[in-house]
Amino acid sequence: MGTLFIGGALSLTLAALAYPGMLGLQTVSSSGDRIIAQTSAGPLTESDRDFVVKVRAAGLWEYPVGQMALEKGTTKAVVTAGEHLIDGHAGLDAAVRKIAPELGIAIPNQPSPQQQGFVATLQSDTGKQFDSDMANILRVTHGQIFNTIAKIRATTKNSLVRQLADQANDTVLDHMTVMEKTGLVNFDQVLFQETTPPKLPADDMTPPPPAPGQSQVVLTPPATSSPEPTTG
Repeated sequence: MGTLFIGGALSLTLAALAYPGMLGLQTVSSSGDRIIAQTSAGPLTESDRDFVVKVRAAGLWEYPVGQMALEKGTTKAVVTAGEHLIDGHAGLDAAVRKIAPELGIAIPNQPSPQQQGFVATLQSDTGKQFDSDMANILRVTHGQIFNTIAKIRATTKNSLVRQLADQANDTVLDHMTVMEKTGLVNFDQVLFQETTPPKLPADDMTPPPPAPGQSQVVLTPPATSSPEPTTG
């Protein structure tokens, strides 16, 4: 597939994490600082709400990518990165599912259409192509969301959102680090993708709302140890 495929996949994933809408709803304030609810943990802004849903949506596609890495990774470093994705997003997901009802935030059970498409693309990857694509794509997305976390942590007046930002900061930094430790990250390409996000329709970048009565998806770490890496 080569560089052209990786570049396209990086653009796809970067856009998926940059979505501005919440469950199909347009935001009213361009700065995101409009208060939409008063909660026991403090005022909740549009940006706060966006962040909570964004963390949930990230786990809904990165967690299965971590599972793929356990099965398809050809090096120990890639398998280890997969383990970190699973554990990190299971922890973040538990935190999101705990605070969302307290803040009155509806969270999705599926990632966005673009994120779903990206997972399907990685599912079709094999061997060292999977290793390289996973490392570079995940390094781009985590590099971008890292800046978002910092802004939320610095500006939110909601204590529960601050706690989630603290946890997300640690998790994302860890995931950036393990991707880099694979030795497969093309930093020139990654930094270019981080700073030039494509513009895609909001509907493509917004996770669908949960269906009425639908059971909530729960991301949990595996009870058993991961398999040894395959060869490829």
